[in-house]
Amino acid sequence: MAKLQGQTAIVTGASSGIGEATAITLAKEGAHVVLAARRTERLQEVAEKIAAVARFCK
Repeated sequence: MAKLQGQTAIVTGASSGIGEATAITLAKEGAHVVLAARRTERLQEVAEKIAAVARFCK
């Protein structure tokens, strides 16, 4: 079982760099991730990556 299963994490600056990496790592650990940043198009890309991770980790 993932360490953060059932927990929620809010990641600001999630559209790139450390924020993106943090969001993906948290998702891999089972957390529900809320993304926040100024670049909505990049947030959508990160959200799609997280969705793929979530499907893979189940």
